[in-house]
Amino acid sequence: MKDEALAPPELRLRTRDFSVRILRLGDSLPHTRSSDVIAHQIIRSGTSVGAHYREAARARSNAEVISKLETALQELDETDYWLELLVESKLVSSKKLEPLRKETNELIAILVTCVKRVKAKAKR
Repeated sequence: MKDEALAPPELRLRTRDFSVRILRLGDSLPHTRSSDVIAHQIIRSGTSVGAHYREAARARSNAEVISKLETALQELDETDYWLELLVESKLVSSKKLEPLRKETNELIAILVTCVKRVKAKAKR
């Protein structure tokens, strides 16, 4: 990414740490048919957030930055969906997932801000 103000470099570590937390959650789920499906889905969506962020950091254009960051946002939203299902299905307590859901929502807010900044910059 050409301008670090658009997406702070510490976000690279934060999205990687998020991926590690998601991997640990997936591994901690009981092995039932439904939890195995959710584990697969949440690991796929949750770990792709950091990958898309890194792709945005190497983007060649503002349009590409926006595309990668918006894809990361979609993956965060999907991850939040799977977290909701874990709670609703009573596979994991809401209290246990509260910190991870908080981080999911904070990352969403940060990436939304990044996208808005890139779009504003592109208009200038």
